[in-house]
Amino acid sequence: MALWRAYQRALTAHPWKVQVLTAGSLMGLGDVISQQLVERRGLQEHQTSRTLTMVSVGCGFVGPVVGGWYKVLDQLIPGTTKVDALKKMLLDQGGFAPCFLGCFLPLVGTLNGLSAQDNWAKLQRDYPDALITNYYLWPAVQLANFYLVPLHYRLAVVQCVAVIWNSYLSWKAHRL
Repeated sequence: MALWRAYQRALTAHPWKVQVLTAGSLMGLGDVISQQLVERRGLQEHQTSRTLTMVSVGCGFVGPVVGGWYKVLDQLIPGTTKVDALKKMLLDQGGFAPCFLGCFLPLVGTLNGLSAQDNWAKLQRDYPDALITNYYLWPAVQLANFYLVPLHYRLAVVQCVAVIWNSYLSWKAHRL
């Protein structure tokens, strides 16, 4: 509980910084899980640079973009009723999620040194599966998130759920 209270105090004092650092940390954790539990690399074969790339993507892209999106979404659809939450989820999953994945996958490909042609081929191969997999998890999570969670905690809640999703995205983004 003391850790949670410290997190709440930090979030209140520095909401943007804490949200960005939370996203980066949990993206890194997702990559560690991907490498160790999904890919079974072992500690000797762990690619630290890959984990640091995912932390950087979390801090420099995921945190700012998703955190900013939640603010915009709350301005577009103010309110917290069930209908408001449903509208937010539909806009999030119908508009934002496809765009986000379409940016995330090539960004990681670029950071991993893929040529434009290889990155395009990888996006064409991986994007449809990633988007379909997204729809298995995120609509229900986002509906609950938009209905039950105050705006300043939404990114943290999503990123906690996203540890597993981040593991999947890291695996998908780094699969050749």
